[in-house]
Amino acid sequence: MLDDKQPQLTPLEEIGEFGLIKHLTKSFEIQNESTQKAVGDDSAVLNFGERETVVSTDMLIEGVHFNLAYVPLKHLGYKSVIVNLSDIYAMNATPTQVLVSIAVSSRFPVEALEELYAGIQIACKNYKVDLIGGDTTSSTSGLIISVTAIGSAKKEDITYRDGAHENDLLVVSGDLGAAYLGLQVLERENEVFKVNPNVQPDLAEYEYLVGRQLKPEAGKNIVELLKELEIKPTSMIDVSDGLSSEILHLSKQSGYGFKVYEEKIPLDPMVIKTAEEFGINPITCALNGGEDYELLFTISQGDYDKIKGNPNFTVIGHTTEQNAENYLMLKGSESAMPLDAQGWKNF
Repeated sequence: MLDDKQPQLTPLEEIGEFGLIKHLTKSFEIQNESTQKAVGDDSAVLNFGERETVVSTDMLIEGVHFNLAYVPLKHLGYKSVIVNLSDIYAMNATPTQVLVSIAVSSRFPVEALEELYAGIQIACKNYKVDLIGGDTTSSTSGLIISVTAIGSAKKEDITYRDGAHENDLLVVSGDLGAAYLGLQVLERENEVFKVNPNVQPDLAEYEYLVGRQLKPEAGKNIVELLKELEIKPTSMIDVSDGLSSEILHLSKQSGYGFKVYEEKIPLDPMVIKTAEEFGINPITCALNGGEDYELLFTISQGDYDKIKGNPNFTVIGHTTEQNAENYLMLKGSESAMPLDAQGWKNF
């Protein structure tokens, strides 16, 4: 008799985005000497001569990553480039080119796509990168944008996620949590609008938060500043999925644990105020919100004096011994809680 048993199928959410990538690519072997780093970091690294070539790609899908009810197409075009450039800067490299591919349904007129590409053009101009190609095709489910960013750096300047050492300092640029709260404000106002289309939202009070969500910036100035200060991070990643998630990536790649201090996590006053308005702990927004696109990196203690007092950087913790747990030290007490990745999940 034939075996009627059906094979056990694994739901995508069971292994998650990064588990899926690892699972699907684990049997791929590097076949070219020019491939210095393949899957597993913010960008791939290719070596074609004196400089390393860095490549990263990302996809934004309507209804999953953005809602056109409140996201202007020009802002969306700008953001679609920025989120990819951020990955290049996270390698301590300089972006130089982008390729943009779109799948679009018939409900979008040419003028709508002109708005999208106007935002793409502004991002290219602001960050001095060239649009060198891409693809267009039809879609049955709205708008899909795929951007590939290319950059370069000297081999000795490339910074990976796995370079942290014991007792390195953990540093983050800018402030955290604003993009997440900007999204909460936009979602709330959109619900109000659906109930009463005559009510126009007044977002002036939340300008900083909404701006961080709709028009984020990549870490160009941070990478340039680190070079000026003669600091090469020992490891680095961009904060796209939430601080907790990124710390855990650095920990897994380097093999060291991290101890993070709650009171050190940088929060804008507007983040604190608006989080209270929504009944959310602002630290939770920073840890799990995502889309801040700040740079999170480790440096040796010997470089501390170079960043001490610099308003662009905040030391939020340090590495501990190998294979140690990752903890958030709670403000005003000696107690700690394990860090857990609760930010953005694609599945």
